[in-house]
Amino acid sequence: MNITISPSRIQGSLRAPASKSSMQRACAAALVSGTKTHILNPGSSNDDKAALGVIQALGAGVELLTDGSLLVQSRGIQPGGDFVNCGESGLGIRMFAPLVALSTHTMTIEGEGSLLNRPMDFFDQIFPLLGVEVRSNMGKLPLRLKGPLVPSNILTDGSLSSQFLTGLLMAYAAADARDVTITVENLKSKPYIDLTLSVMREFGLKLPENRGYRSFYFSPEKWTRPWGTIEYRVEADWSGGAFLLVAGAIAGESHVMGLDPDSTQADKAILQALQDCGVPLFVGKHEIHVGDGQKKMLKAFHFDATDCPDLFPPLVALASHCHGSSFIKGISRLTHKESNRALTLQEEFGKMGVDILLNDDVMGIKGVGAVQAATVHSRHDHRIAMAAAVAALDATGPVCIEQSDAIRKSYPVFFEDLKKLGASVHELDSIF
Repeated sequence: MNITISPSRIQGSLRAPASKSSMQRACAAALVSGTKTHILNPGSSNDDKAALGVIQALGAGVELLTDGSLLVQSRGIQPGGDFVNCGESGLGIRMFAPLVALSTHTMTIEGEGSLLNRPMDFFDQIFPLLGVEVRSNMGKLPLRLKGPLVPSNILTDGSLSSQFLTGLLMAYAAADARDVTITVENLKSKPYIDLTLSVMREFGLKLPENRGYRSFYFSPEKWTRPWGTIEYRVEADWSGGAFLLVAGAIAGESHVMGLDPDSTQADKAILQALQDCGVPLFVGKHEIHVGDGQKKMLKAFHFDATDCPDLFPPLVALASHCHGSSFIKGISRLTHKESNRALTLQEEFGKMGVDILLNDDVMGIKGVGAVQAATVHSRHDHRIAMAAAVAALDATGPVCIEQSDAIRKSYPVFFEDLKKLGASVHELDSIF
């Protein structure tokens, strides 16, 4: 699918999409809780669907209710076959692999698209220490596992991602780990671990003692499984909502509902960048209002995205329209995404006349006011497609985004939502 965005002034209110970070963790917690879970505001992205497919393959029953919510029935991990497919979800593979390893069955974990090229060697290093037989494809998928995983004192590296730690914490809780410690070096994205621990708490899972994010200690006390039906509401997504907020800053105003400033989601840090660039900003308990309908000269900003690397694409779109050069730290976190996002942002925004320099761990973006009309490519990366679309709202002419259907990974109705705000959005020769 190719989408063309023409220069537009936007105004209106939208509800932010469901957070796939929250949704996927809820699926995992519902699986290991061993009881019924009522999931409200479930996500419908490709990653969310993959997570539901995984827990069904591992024995959970999933029922879509008439109000759009989900009822998950679980008796723990009881695989119905010998393989699971995580789709293209990096969180999915890293979080669910330790849960798959709790089973005594020999299981194969598969994936799709860019996930097939992401490094998985940390599984080869850690799983044997936990009693799990593992075989990967030279450090990549598919992954073949035979458990059961036995919680032990281990040391793991958190510099690549916090997602594997999320899976280990869930697996240790499900296995009723006692008097054992997971020690972590160089942990990145600490807010995502806060989200994991928050979800575990809401599901009544055994919680470790967080010792300054350097280690997580599971006490000797026995875990009592929750009983009755757990009700969990999936949070609105700051990652997807960030694009709507930046759209308001660039091209008019946007009122985004459902976002909680007190959330543990790392990407709520977008508010700091918006404040720093001087856009009118109102922050309420569950609503954010950006812009006042007037075209503003936005100020360049400095931002550390080490703990929130998914903000790079919307931040680059924002910086493109600022006066002066903006600098964003943390590009080392971008190598193993759906694309190498640092290079992809540099190349695709370069087509729109935006100079981006990469220096060690810092990205510099020279603002141009209005980006140039161009044809760009998503590189099959959902956040690149959305960043280009938002930047195109204030361009010198139409911007065509090739393979824009990459958005289905996280925000399937993104272009429809832009249209609701008044954006000129065309698919080939038809209008949404």
